[in-house]
Amino acid sequence: MFLGTFTPKLDDKGRLILPAKFRDELSEGLVITRGQERCLYVFSEREFADMHDRIRQAPITSKQGRDYLRVFLSGAHAETPDKQSRVTIPSALREYAGLGRELAVIGAGTRAEIWDAEAWQEYLTEQEQAFSAVEEEVIPGMF
Repeated sequence: MFLGTFTPKLDDKGRLILPAKFRDELSEGLVITRGQERCLYVFSEREFADMHDRIRQAPITSKQGRDYLRVFLSGAHAETPDKQSRVTIPSALREYAGLGRELAVIGAGTRAEIWDAEAWQEYLTEQEQAFSAVEEEVIPGMF
């Protein structure tokens, strides 16, 4: 499970050093793709395959399902970390997420997310009040 927040930097070649706590899960390979809210999703290869299987179960007649699958897969980039645990983030994905040099890499359970550090802080600030106000109806059995 991916947990926590880390603040690595993007190097001049568009590479990121994976947080130490994520390395074991991602060492054999990973997939980076477009995420929602203009971040990048990072999946282990196994989790990405599971996610793909779930998405493709939507009927082919579902326009929303087709649209989501196209956007999700067209931005996907498979990568294997090098010996220094670095991965390259393609320029198209860096542009999509508006990544600068300062990043926030967060754990989101079954995936990690890569955010521009400033965008992450803005998002977190906006969401904290809603987080405090979550009621049982939103997440059944949680409270």
